[in-house]
Amino acid sequence: MSKPAVLVARAVFPEVLERLAQHFEVSANQADETWSADELAARLAGRQGVFTTASERIDAALLARCPDLRIAANMAVGYNNFDLEAMTARGVLATNAPDVLTETTADFGFALLMATARRIAESEHYLRAGKWTQWSYDLFAGSDVHGATLGILGMGRIGQGIARRGAHGFGMQVIYHNRSRLAPALEADCKARYVGKEELLRQADHLVLVLPYSPASHHAIGAAELALMKPTATLVNIARGGIVDDAALAAALRERRIAAAGLDVFEGEPCVHPELLAVPNVVLTPHIASASIPTRLAMANLAADNLIGYLTQGQALNPLNPSVLHA
Repeated sequence: MSKPAVLVARAVFPEVLERLAQHFEVSANQADETWSADELAARLAGRQGVFTTASERIDAALLARCPDLRIAANMAVGYNNFDLEAMTARGVLATNAPDVLTETTADFGFALLMATARRIAESEHYLRAGKWTQWSYDLFAGSDVHGATLGILGMGRIGQGIARRGAHGFGMQVIYHNRSRLAPALEADCKARYVGKEELLRQADHLVLVLPYSPASHHAIGAAELALMKPTATLVNIARGGIVDDAALAAALRERRIAAAGLDVFEGEPCVHPELLAVPNVVLTPHIASASIPTRLAMANLAADNLIGYLTQGQALNPLNPSVLHA
């Protein structure tokens, strides 16, 4: 019996490809080329599975051209690259890779918060440019993290991880807003207090965004929301591009209506709004919050597990549209 055929749409660890090759006929993209929608559809023709990252769009138009496709396995916890409704209608399983990146992403979110609050990137650029000639009392004086009020918008696993780091490690007062309130035991573990969104924006010294992207969360932070924040406040986005109106944020930073921002995600990435590149009081990183070797390997192996489980046994660890499993 011939093996199922799968496509790995982006470069991945060789050992993960070796695992997949034990079960499938594998076509890989180790050159890490960026394919157009047409190119992706052409390469998927006749294949039953695809290993995706957040950059490959699986929608109705692609599915119409790939009738053999049975599963798309994302090497990411986010899945706004999937049209779940269209995939379910076509009987195509969607999976993601949650949990394995929680602690690493929370580490990075807190690191980005600290770099933003203490003006680390801005001061390093100053030093590298040869501008540091003497000490002064206010040289890149930023804001304290310990004891400050940490606001978290989106209190899933990663948000809870950031809350624990702030509350237990830095004595921060943690407030949060979420679609639904956490159970009392989780709130106690995070030392976190639930507040309305407007109160969160007004009170936070450091606001961290960790909510999933959806049409409802598009530009959840725009000009009106930024206007509610303290002029001394910082904003950190490790969620998804599009949650923040980047043009409005650039204007708020330029006019010092908030103190600083740290961004790991952007609207239209890998393109970055040019005005964000022009303001000094922002730390910019290229979507690397989960980028430790152990975590990225675990994410890739989990995507592989979902492909192997579904195409060989009809089961998957992380189904996003589980009705497909029982169709």
